[in-house]
Amino acid sequence: MKIETGGIQNFYDNSQTGQTKPARKISDIDADASLGINYNEIIETALNTPAQDPNAVQKAKDLLLSGMLDSPQNTRDAAENIIKFGF
Repeated sequence: MKIETGGIQNFYDNSQTGQTKPARKISDIDADASLGINYNEIIETALNTPAQDPNAVQKAKDLLLSGMLDSPQNTRDAAENIIKFGF
């Protein structure tokens, strides 16, 4: 099988839009595409949220060290939850 060395360049050259003029700027609109999220409020809320179980971190650490979480079923469940709920 022969691999054509110029294939990527040919693809790039053939995929250009051919636009010769730059996009014009609309000067009378003062729009901003940023989301404007203030993370300080989110961080402050997280810091002030009371812990439900003060030993939760230690329990999680103990479970991780015990190896009880490293099973094929837990891996599958975690993957399904990531797909279902996201990170």
